[in-house]
Amino acid sequence: MSLEFARNQMIRQQVRAWEVLDGRVLDVLQTVPRETFVPEAYQGVAFADLEIPLDHGQAMMAPKIEGRLLQALRVEAADRVLEIGTGSGFLTACLAKLGGAVVSVDIFADFTAAAALRLEHVGADNVDLITADALELDRPDEFDAIAVTGSVPELDDRFIRMLRPGGRLFVVAGRDPVMEAQLITLMSPGHWSRDALFETSLTPLINADKPAPFVL
Repeated sequence: MSLEFARNQMIRQQVRAWEVLDGRVLDVLQTVPRETFVPEAYQGVAFADLEIPLDHGQAMMAPKIEGRLLQALRVEAADRVLEIGTGSGFLTACLAKLGGAVVSVDIFADFTAAAALRLEHVGADNVDLITADALELDRPDEFDAIAVTGSVPELDDRFIRMLRPGGRLFVVAGRDPVMEAQLITLMSPGHWSRDALFETSLTPLINADKPAPFVL
């Protein structure tokens, strides 16, 4: 089976079948070489309808989830985008092709280093990769779109505070077996809407369950 046939089957049978119909998103999934970002041991299932294991107990999202995320965020060419969880770098490359600039944060330095090489290989030169705990970021009112690629136990406003008015946040909240993908839109400072998108399950963000510090 050729790569292009497998890619076309992925888009037709998985992504479009899951109501991803945005032409820009479909074009990105068609043109960004997913196989470049899949670990060598899993090249045979690079286009399969499943999560692909990465090191540190992490995983690449299934293609249909990536498609729904990209469609929900409605990333425009001038948008500044934050990605929480670089992983393999595939979604980073998709966001970079859709948006104006991407800041991608991962807690694992080896993920950041490997993604940098892959992103350079595909010409994604509008990405700033940062190795850090994303749950400790404090960059208010900076981003037009935020993609959180791991789940959180419950929605709080730590990422919402980093949105500009009109900005969109994709996040999966809950605990197994009940998690919900949500789109948060910041209407104005302190006022936002929430749309339930679909049920799914994602690996939790590292430290997402860490208790908040006690403050007197």
